Amino acid sequence: MKKVIFIIALFFSLQVSRADNQNQISISTLDTELLINVSPNGRIYQSYLGAKLSKEPDKASLFEFQKTSGDSNNPNKIWECYPVSGTEDFFEPAFAIRHNDGNPTSVLYYLSHNVRKIDDNITETTIKLKDNLYPVYVTLHYVTYSKENIFKTWTEISHKEKYPVNISRYASSFLYFSEPSYYLNEFSGDWAKETKMSTQQLSFGKKIIDSKLGTRAAMFAYPFFELGFGNTANENSGKVLMGTIGWTGNFSFTFEVDNMGCLRVISGINPYASDYTLKPSDIFTTPEFIFTLSNQGVGQGSRNFHHWALNYQLKDGKGDRLTLLNNWENTGFDFNEEKIANLCKETKKLGVDMFLLDDGWFGNKYPRIDDHAGLGDWDVTKSKLPHGIPFLVKAAKAEGVKLGIWIEPEMVNPKSELAEKHPDWIISLSKREPYYFRNQLVLDLCNPKVQDYVYSIIDNLMIENPDLAFMKWDCNSPITNIYSPYLKGKQGQLYIDYVRGLYNVMNRVKKNYPNLPLMLCSGGGGRCDYEALKYFTEFWCSDNTDPVERIFIQWGFSHFFPSKSMCAHVTNWSSNTSIKFRVDVAMMCKLGFDINLQSLKEPEMAFCHQAIENYKQLKNVIYNGDLYRLFSPYDGNHSASLYVTENKSLLFAYDIHPRFGEKLFPVKLQGLNPTTMYRLKETNLMSGHDSDFRQNGQLYSGSFLMNIGLDVFTTQQTHSRVIEITAE
Repeated sequence: MKKVIFIIALFFSLQVSRADNQNQISISTLDTELLINVSPNGRIYQSYLGAKLSKEPDKASLFEFQKTSGDSNNPNKIWECYPVSGTEDFFEPAFAIRHNDGNPTSVLYYLSHNVRKIDDNITETTIKLKDNLYPVYVTLHYVTYSKENIFKTWTEISHKEKYPVNISRYASSFLYFSEPSYYLNEFSGDWAKETKMSTQQLSFGKKIIDSKLGTRAAMFAYPFFELGFGNTANENSGKVLMGTIGWTGNFSFTFEVDNMGCLRVISGINPYASDYTLKPSDIFTTPEFIFTLSNQGVGQGSRNFHHWALNYQLKDGKGDRLTLLNNWENTGFDFNEEKIANLCKETKKLGVDMFLLDDGWFGNKYPRIDDHAGLGDWDVTKSKLPHGIPFLVKAAKAEGVKLGIWIEPEMVNPKSELAEKHPDWIISLSKREPYYFRNQLVLDLCNPKVQDYVYSIIDNLMIENPDLAFMKWDCNSPITNIYSPYLKGKQGQLYIDYVRGLYNVMNRVKKNYPNLPLMLCSGGGGRCDYEALKYFTEFWCSDNTDPVERIFIQWGFSHFFPSKSMCAHVTNWSSNTSIKFRVDVAMMCKLGFDINLQSLKEPEMAFCHQAIENYKQLKNVIYNGDLYRLFSPYDGNHSASLYVTENKSLLFAYDIHPRFGEKLFPVKLQGLNPTTMYRLKETNLMSGHDSDFRQNGQLYSGSFLMNIGLDVFTTQQTHSRVIEITAE
């Protein structure tokens, strides 16, 4: 017994020795710094997260000021970076484990850390931790993008115990703040009412934002948030943390204000129904938590995310995007070969790049004539399309346009040949009456054979039709009837292994078809995370294309995602608004049309054609310009946003539902060079209509535009203006 105690004491002393030599770790961008201290007790603590400290002695002084860490009576207490369950911390943990002997905790000690400079902008820091009693290892990863002021953090968990262990908490990130007050901006919604923004002050206790839906994970809550410190998270001022999780499944953000008034922010996979059995020597890798800390409000934080996404994360972030005509709002399931061929002709006439064939092209024994049958049977419906997809590719090519196609590869209708042949491939409970969401069930992507099948759907389409230019990947149902026939006794792994199986498929698609553009769709905006967007060029924000609603929806998503990644279509959802208003709203994102062109009058059709030509000339500004949200639709009856590049900027201004006789104020621009002169021009005008913008054609300095502003708002209902601002 004395020998065991001596070995433990020796190990602990080695930890202390290492800690003394490596007592402070700095992880920083150009603007922000995270300091982690290795305490004399061998454990690691977050001592600082804020504006970058300019002098090295400041960091040493901070460490001396706080090195009494661990004393609960110390008002300057610092906090453990990856707190565990069941020891001296009484709040929500980052990590919980049950060892082979039943012990339900691990205490993690510093082993080593490494800093690797990937290039002039990207640095990765890893910190290795180990339990002092069990062979359990945790590695904390931090990657910084210096110019973009973005941090990524994730965790790797492994062990060398004799048998598998159970882990029930496995956070990606654990951050602490000590401020006078905390204000949370959250984003919630449902089908057709995505990204509704609300603000609340956090007080003692826990606030949790999470998803338990499995696949269509962001249907109710969105995987991103904003925190204002000392005040609400304002657009242009104040200290704000903006964070998001890269995980296309159940996520969880926990905001816990403790008894000292300090805030803990825990981000990662939702541990709900997800106790995970980890085999010896296997590595459990958590998703990436991605965050920025802005001292200039939410607007700067958004621009940080946009720059980072375009440079590093979004598939083909620096590439172009295809404008399109979709048939869903026009035909629904009711189409045939002749109709689609004619729509390819209309695509050419409209002037967009591609025709997108939506749902309803597959199934023979159970043809897809509505959403009750056929899903899972990806053979072309012969009665609708007797010559198959190759005929449509040729029909599009003959018109000088491209062809794209809709798929929903993870799903199955009970009324399908796939369900009859492979009931064991479906997530379902055999002993209970099944619950169907949109008349369908989810295929079990935990199963490698199902992964192969789902991949084969894309692969077969591309082998047969190598000129297919685009795929819209839909996902309309959450996981219901939650049981995996493949996992059998390991049902706690279902939600996690499903997503990993999905990524296996997406990786194969990206590897074999790297240049294939893909739209991420999930009954609207039910999937919108940055891990999926490694594989997808864009995502569908909402099935709701009413332009007034879309102003709010696109406003919400723009906080984290660049315009190039957000799809917006012109439809007849709100035909009481002008075609100009609908087009102007959709032009703020990746533009598409989903409308019966025959319903448009000749002047409307002429306007659409000209607007597409304008869009092609201006889309570089929209896709790659810095976004400044100038006037929020939540603050009144108007909205305005500005995209800024060095030589040209673009202002979108909307009158939504102004009040009679309402007092109007100028819109002050941002992001311009104060000494540069800019020429104004209203664009996207209806044919035969002159601009009534009184400053049209005028020349102003950037200083004037930012301090005096432009009179772009009116008291007209659902009225819009698009103003080009060109440097001279």
